[in-house]
Amino acid sequence: MTPSVMNDPPAPADVRLTYGDHPSQFVDFRRSRIPGVRPLVVMIHGGFWRNRRDLTYAGHLCIALAQDGYATANIEYRRVGDEGGGWPGTFDDVKRAIEFSRESAASFDADPARTIVLGHSAGGHLALWVAAEIADLAGAIGLSAVANLRRCRELNLSNGAVLELMGGTPDEYPERYSAADPATRPTAVKRVLIHGVNDDIVPVEMSRDYPLPARIVQLPGADHFAVIDPSSAAWPEVISEIRALS
Repeated sequence: MTPSVMNDPPAPADVRLTYGDHPSQFVDFRRSRIPGVRPLVVMIHGGFWRNRRDLTYAGHLCIALAQDGYATANIEYRRVGDEGGGWPGTFDDVKRAIEFSRESAASFDADPARTIVLGHSAGGHLALWVAAEIADLAGAIGLSAVANLRRCRELNLSNGAVLELMGGTPDEYPERYSAADPATRPTAVKRVLIHGVNDDIVPVEMSRDYPLPARIVQLPGADHFAVIDPSSAAWPEVISEIRALS
């Protein structure tokens, strides 16, 4: 069953700022509910890189993080179905949105030097990917992440979603896949993969078999959505891993 966090609207963000001219180029900022200069968590929502899903559901997670002492930046970006979405626009937007969030951090009592990037599902892929693009992040956490694009193609997850993102197969565009796949992009930034063992949307093997150095956390009994649901039994584990990076 899809949890209420995927369908119920969260309380609005403190402010929404744009980083580009496209309607999908914006960031929802929330201040920490604990005073002082706090770490910044940048959240990247999922939806198999398609524009049928937006950042709304991730607001619940951001609210919970704010209560725990984090400033948050919930980013939107062009996805498949948007003009300029897919390769390379989606990737360009994510990197640009994170840089914009860090540049804006002081306005939200956040420390850009303590930036953790968090992503769910396809957003988890983008979080792990950007760890190889921005070298001074405090860490990157993939929640039920599509952590390996080639394996995503082999499993045909979400009816060819990765082909829509990349414009074709790894054989057709090997250079694109090499640039876009975190499973082939080493980094000194700490990567953490948290995955529910009962995930039937992105199988746990995607994280379990991740080929590069990373911390792998497998959650027995958890499904694809438990890792982003602050009311779930999995949530304390997610918070624990975020605290360990900050």
